[in-house]
Amino acid sequence: MPEPADPYETARHVTRPHTTDEVSVNAIPAAQRRPHDPDPDTVDAGLLDCVQANLGVLADHHHGPGTHLRLGARLRFHCHPGEDGLPTVDPPLDTHLAEAERVLGLRVAARARLTGEGLLDAVRAAGGTHRYVVADAHALPWLPYHRRAHMDHSFLLAAGPDGWHVTDAYRNETRWGAADPGQWTLADSELAEITTAEVLDLRPVELPKEPDPAWENGPTEGYLAAYGTCPDRARALHRLTAETWLLTRARKLHARYREQAGLPVDQDHLHRWDAIQEQTYLAHRRVERGRADPPGLLQRLSEALAADEAAFGGGSATSHGSAVPEPGPADAALRRSVAAIAASVLGAAEADLLDGAAFDTYATFSSFRLVEIIERLEAELDLELDPDALVPENLHRVDDLCRIAR
Repeated sequence: MPEPADPYETARHVTRPHTTDEVSVNAIPAAQRRPHDPDPDTVDAGLLDCVQANLGVLADHHHGPGTHLRLGARLRFHCHPGEDGLPTVDPPLDTHLAEAERVLGLRVAARARLTGEGLLDAVRAAGGTHRYVVADAHALPWLPYHRRAHMDHSFLLAAGPDGWHVTDAYRNETRWGAADPGQWTLADSELAEITTAEVLDLRPVELPKEPDPAWENGPTEGYLAAYGTCPDRARALHRLTAETWLLTRARKLHARYREQAGLPVDQDHLHRWDAIQEQTYLAHRRVERGRADPPGLLQRLSEALAADEAAFGGGSATSHGSAVPEPGPADAALRRSVAAIAASVLGAAEADLLDGAAFDTYATFSSFRLVEIIERLEAELDLELDPDALVPENLHRVDDLCRIAR
């Protein structure tokens, strides 16, 4: 399960040092990578989760670029019991591996759970062949999650004469910085925090026939009810932020596969999922700060799940978006104050924001920056935004924020 993420992750790839506490890990520039290594840049990492990403790298390495998009052939809603009693759409590793054989032409030849020293011994014995490894992101120094958050995370690992070669195609924006696709050479000491890991030898087999795009939906009522009735709202919204991240990526991956097959894609529906992801993250942050739980979020999520059928399954669904307040005059002093705060956060010109420029047209915009703008407005101007109106379509312009301030 990923940590709550930024809906506005971009398709950029930045090669830069990532520093966490005392550990500094430098990525290998693309021009200096070993030519026979799997290439993390062949996959569209913004569409894949942290387990899929490196299955996709191996599939492209063995069967050709674009093979990873087969992971989006089938879109289905299916939830599993979560560790803390809340259901999750994040499938277990066994499900991912079965899917990899079914559509990617990758079969598990060997699998073992090993300790840190055993892990390195097993990979060393494989020579220069990459092993697919799943370990706790808390122990992985090239990630912003290092020593900050616990979750299963995949990567490829091979032994080399200059150290351990790590390949990881995962991309995500986090509250601690960006996780970007790349390759790294690490010493034994830099992998010493891995206490246990799943180590798999994934072998290429004949690539199955190209699957047809398929959509199927399971029951959602119990899933939505579990999050709606959970008394610990901070915990529920923290988890739901990760859930909407997974749901949104799955739909974008399926849409990309449909495009590849020459089928139409409803871009408005994908934007709808982006908006839900943003709204969930905002709700999570507000409840974390002791503010009211904004209403209507689960209703929007329910409607988006129902609308999947019209977008991907050929059925029909009705859209019920939240109403945007009618434009009206805003206090001039309040407008200037809101514009000044937003300009400071975004690195934008106040005059452009006062002229109606949308926050999300700036490259610096992200859900993290939006939350920063809102938190600064409420703290510095001693006001509160109407929780009933905290939906994405009300939050991207100066006048929108002025209208819902109270």
